[in-house]
Amino acid sequence: MSITQAVLPGSTAVVIGLAAFGVVVLPVTWLVARRLAVAAHQGAHALTGLLVYRSVRDGIDVESAAGLRGVPVALAGYLGPSGFGLGAAKVIELGYATVVLWLVLVLAAVLLIGLRRSSGLILAVLAGVIVFGLARYTPVHAQVVTAYALAWLLLLSGIRRVIEVGISGITGVPGILWFPLWLVAALAAAAEGARLLTMQA
Repeated sequence: MSITQAVLPGSTAVVIGLAAFGVVVLPVTWLVARRLAVAAHQGAHALTGLLVYRSVRDGIDVESAAGLRGVPVALAGYLGPSGFGLGAAKVIELGYATVVLWLVLVLAAVLLIGLRRSSGLILAVLAGVIVFGLARYTPVHAQVVTAYALAWLLLLSGIRRVIEVGISGITGVPGILWFPLWLVAALAAAAEGARLLTMQA
């Protein structure tokens, strides 16, 4: 069996996207989807920390990351969901939808290494178990649909998280300095991801 898979028809991708939109918008389902966004947020912190600090043997304490090198580590998380979602959409567009699930496992491992002292530890373990089960024991078509759903959820939750953080002001930085730029970046990632996901097979 080839490692590549045909992309889903554009109409099917749109239906999955609409379902993901509903999950992100509805308060009840957002409580669950938000966990995915938080995991992607922390995963972006951890991945950036690996690139910047080269070593995370003792875990990355995002709040105490010092110096100029700490700035990208602290800021990367807010666009983590959008960045990972766009990356997933590109992998799917290239015909490797099932690979998305294995990449999620790799990122979960990065999260485990980089943020061992964080609450994201439980999320990473749980996500890893679920995604491994899907990648190992479900039919290929189910894996492809799951990959599309993950990409859509990441892209759309990225927008909602930026809005939430902007409204709450939890970054401690005046919103006018960053909110417009991050919102535009999240919207642009969602637009490009949507284009990649809805291209006809």
